[in-house]
Amino acid sequence: MDTNEPVFSVRNLWKVFGPKAERVPADTRYAALSAEEIRRQSGCTAAVRDVSFDVRKGEVFVVMGLSGSGKSTLVRCLTRLIEPTSGSLAIDGEDVLAMDKNRLRELRRHRAAMVFQHFGLLPHRSVVDNVGYGLEIQGVGKAERRARAMEVIAKVGLTGLEDRRPDQLSGGQQQRVGLARALATDPEVLLFDEPFSALDPLIRRDMQEEVVRLHREEGRTMVFITHDLSEALKLGDRIALMRDGAVVQLGTPEEIVTRPADDYVRDFVRDVPREQVVTVSSAMRPASDGESDSGTVLAPGATVAEGIAAVVRDGVAARVMADGELLGVVDHQRLLAVVAGVDPTPATGDVVTA
Repeated sequence: MDTNEPVFSVRNLWKVFGPKAERVPADTRYAALSAEEIRRQSGCTAAVRDVSFDVRKGEVFVVMGLSGSGKSTLVRCLTRLIEPTSGSLAIDGEDVLAMDKNRLRELRRHRAAMVFQHFGLLPHRSVVDNVGYGLEIQGVGKAERRARAMEVIAKVGLTGLEDRRPDQLSGGQQQRVGLARALATDPEVLLFDEPFSALDPLIRRDMQEEVVRLHREEGRTMVFITHDLSEALKLGDRIALMRDGAVVQLGTPEEIVTRPADDYVRDFVRDVPREQVVTVSSAMRPASDGESDSGTVLAPGATVAEGIAAVVRDGVAARVMADGELLGVVDHQRLLAVVAGVDPTPATGDVVTA
C-alpha cells in the first residue's frame, strides 16, 4: 500500500444548506459553534463542517456516524453529486472542484464508482446486462462488455444467475449485482454509501465478507459509509467518526477503541470487545531464551483474541513475525492485560493501569 500519495485529499470541506450558505464557512465565528447554534444564528444547516482527511491508496477508509451526522452528504461531495459550499477537494492531485461537466462525467464513470443502499438495477434487463451497463455507457462493444461482465459476475459469486432479472434475485444477490456493476468499469475507488443496511443480518455479514475478500484480492481503494460500529471496525483500515457534520476522531479501529478522543466516542465504543479489535503488537515483549523457535507464528495485525487462542492451544507464548523477522512474543498474562484495558510494561512484563 502506497501511503505517500492520497487518492482523495479533502481540506476544510463544508456543505451548508440554506439562504446565503457561503457566508457560514467564510465567517470564522461559526467554526466553533455546534450545528444547532449555526442553524439558530444563520438559518442554515451545516451538513458537513470543516472536514479534512486523506484517503490513502489501497486502504478501506470508513466514514461512520449516526443518522444525520453528515456521512452520506460527505461521500456525495467527493464526486460532486452534491456540490460542496467551500473547501478543497482533489483526486490524485487533480482539483475536483475545478472540473467541468465532461471531466466530472469521466470521474464518475471511470475513476470513482458508487455502490448505493438502493441498488437501482434496471428491472427489464438481465444480470449480465445490468452489470455491463456502465461499460455500455462508456461505449464498450457488446462482446467485450459481456466478457468483462461475466468476469466480475464470477468474482462476486453470481455465476449461473447471469440471465436472470433482478426480481428473480434475493436482496443479497441484487446487492452483489450492484457491486459487480461498480467493479465492471474498473474504477480506481469504490464509494459505498451504506450498501448493506437494508439487508438481513446473515446476508449483511456475507456481503461484508465479500468486501473484505475483494479488498484482499485486489487492494482497491474503498470509501465505506456506515452507521454500524461493528461493520466499521470489521472493514476499516481507518475510521472517521462523524457527529453533527464534523469529524470527531480519525484513526485506526484499534486507536478509536483504545484511545477515544472524547466522551462521545468513549460511549460509542464502550461495549466493543477489545480482544476482537486490539492487535497482538500491543501486547508484545522481547523473546527470552527458547521462545524464538517455538509457538504459533502471528502477524502483527492479528487480534488479541487470535493470540489468546494460539497461546491456550500451544501452552507457550506465540511469536509475532513480519517478513521472516521475529518482532517479539505474546503470552497469556500480557494478552489478558490488554483485554482488561491495562498496558503491559515492555521491560518487565508487569502491568500498569492504562
